[in-house]
Amino acid sequence: ASKLGNISTRAFVSTGSNIMIAGFILGGQNGDDRIIVRGIGPSLPVTNKLADPKLELRNSNGAIVAANDNWQDDPAQAAELIAAGLAPTNPLESGIATTLSPDLYTALLAGLNNGTGVGLVEVYDRGGGP
Repeated sequence: ASKLGNISTRAFVSTGSNIMIAGFILGGQNGDDRIIVRGIGPSLPVTNKLADPKLELRNSNGAIVAANDNWQDDPAQAAELIAAGLAPTNPLESGIATTLSPDLYTALLAGLNNGTGVGLVEVYDRGGGP
């Protein structure tokens, strides 16, 4: 039995319907998984990077499961990101640590205040629930 541990995508993040949208399917197991989703911009080694990314995670019904602007805003999530060795290097970057049920999910990366630039979405499957 194989398992995907991480997937990422990098693209130019614009505004409106041209933000970055990264979909993933969590399934094939018998329960919930701990997931980390990161929205990276300021620490990317590229020109025209997304200065202040904000991240939303939505389920297959389009409902927001979690959202984050600055990864250190939620102390529990920040502690999990640090413990996993996945803490973003810039405080303006986004990070979500949550437990998800098998489903289809979409991570949406946008710039705070309609900022634009190159951004990166990463999804890590950390394994079984809490």
